Amino acid sequence: METAWFLKSLLVALLMPPGNGLLLLGVAGLFRRRRWAFGLATAGALLLLLQSLPPASSALMATLEERAGPVLQGKDGAQAIVVLSGGLATDAAEYGGDTAGARTLLRLRYGALLARRYDLPLLVAGGRPHQARRSEAAVMADILENEFAVKVRWQETQSRTTAENAAMSAEILGAAGIRRVVLVTQAFHMPRAARLFRAAGIEVVPAPTNFTAMGRSALVPSDFLPQVSALQNSYYALHEWLGIAWLALTVEGSAAR
Repeated sequence: METAWFLKSLLVALLMPPGNGLLLLGVAGLFRRRRWAFGLATAGALLLLLQSLPPASSALMATLEERAGPVLQGKDGAQAIVVLSGGLATDAAEYGGDTAGARTLLRLRYGALLARRYDLPLLVAGGRPHQARRSEAAVMADILENEFAVKVRWQETQSRTTAENAAMSAEILGAAGIRRVVLVTQAFHMPRAARLFRAAGIEVVPAPTNFTAMGRSALVPSDFLPQVSALQNSYYALHEWLGIAWLALTVEGSAAR
């Protein structure tokens, strides 16, 4: 199981930035005496550069955020709110241990706002990363209850992927007779997350947060300089599209046959 997980992570790393560009550069270096090596190296360098530019990364993110749905206007018959984990900051000395990472905190804040607005029970979903002492769901529940004063009804603590988030959350919700939920996650993550929850038998009212590409202001000269934040956004966007493609080939493909 761990070997399969490592191989999957390695494949993803090679397909995502900066691994994709570095892979092309590495292959070009190994075969540098071949005629095509210079062209491959140039392609690798250009790929890294393009993925590091804000206009390109924003365009990639926009392809997902446009599919996330609009800002939530009402609960639309939902019976509960589900907030998905987005990573931990482990061994944070100032907090005395594991705490929510930046993406998770954005989701928690919006989930807390919606829980107060619509008076719906909350489920938080996320298993324990290898380097963490507690599950992401447990950390999220502590923050919601102790910092946002919002009660958490259920914790899904075993998942490691969004697909497992959906399947395991569906079991908990199904046992409570819940079939329709408000789903909270980043806008770029919503298209894949919503599809996975629907595949697991849960009706979804999307509640996307943290739109990063839509409504961007006019370009400025610094947008044409490589930026780490742009490379990270390119990573997130390509990771989601790879996940959507895999979902279409496996889960949805099997259901269609």
